[in-house]
Amino acid sequence: MNASSHSLPTPFDHAPVELVARRPPWGLFALLAVAFVAVPLAGSDYWLNAILIPFLVLSLAGLGLNLLTGYTGQTSVGAAGFMAVGAFATYGFLLRVPELPLPLALVAGGSIAAATGFVFGIPSNRIKGFYLMVTTLAAQFFLEWVFTKFPWFYNHASSGTISAPRLELFGHELGSPVGRYLLVLATVALLTWVAVNLVHSQIGRNWMAIRDMDTAAAVIGIPVDRYKRLAFAVSSFYLGIAGALWAFAYLGTASAGSFDINRSFQILFIIIIGGMGSIAGSFIGAAFISLLPIFLSQAGQALLGGNVDAGQIQNLQKIVFGVLIIAFLIKEPEGLVRLGATLRERLARWPLRF
Repeated sequence: MNASSHSLPTPFDHAPVELVARRPPWGLFALLAVAFVAVPLAGSDYWLNAILIPFLVLSLAGLGLNLLTGYTGQTSVGAAGFMAVGAFATYGFLLRVPELPLPLALVAGGSIAAATGFVFGIPSNRIKGFYLMVTTLAAQFFLEWVFTKFPWFYNHASSGTISAPRLELFGHELGSPVGRYLLVLATVALLTWVAVNLVHSQIGRNWMAIRDMDTAAAVIGIPVDRYKRLAFAVSSFYLGIAGALWAFAYLGTASAGSFDINRSFQILFIIIIGGMGSIAGSFIGAAFISLLPIFLSQAGQALLGGNVDAGQIQNLQKIVFGVLIIAFLIKEPEGLVRLGATLRERLARWPLRF
């Protein structure tokens, strides 16, 4: 028998597979080009201020919560509390250290939120499930109380609010809708890239092992307690930066009430509807949450001839959200991401099978 028939495969035998696996994501590049170039040129102030900026900030907040709940399996309903920490901390840095550049102020505010999340994540060492959720709920109310009780955090303003300081980056003012949109977009794009690499690293694999079964993860040598606290810290870092952007790039002025329990539930709904344990699900869920109220408002005005007030529209939104949450938890816990994947699979087999 020819000796060459028993030769080991060389790296070149699998070259086509490697080339396909490393194919540049041209679709993503095109999407980023549209977001960074076409949208600022063609988008109106209304779309930038009322739709795109809140969508991006909510996507970042959903991404932060997804790292904790979707990838690590630690239930939390205190996301808005950590957003408040990031917002008030960033405000404090920009106010009291005016020479600090805006990116560093955002990172510093996010770091304070990360430290706070680390502290409130310590109980996850011993409790889990419903009891951990109650602990994060307590953190939500405690942080709201702190930022309401102590005037130092809002610079003793009589209104109890913080106002966005002058936003500058490399000498350029970011007060216009386009400037604030590009600031938010660049921040979200960078942190999303970091999150994608993080969940595909050893840290992300350890998080998912803890999510699937923390006892088995501990048996194979993963320091479960350490990685749970790390998940709380990283999640709170993302939420803190999202809170600062929500206060300064979207609202312009904010108080502790801007980050109440309703905001926490909104972020939780984002990852449930979009898909837990999915980066894309955070963006899909945020788009759904952002656009559905506008659609319901327009539909209500069109169907009822403008004879419906804003309060009834808000009640209708709550009913629709409640029904959707129940439906997704029962029928499709993996959210819209899984529904989209299933539809693509069926279309790929059509017309042989659908």
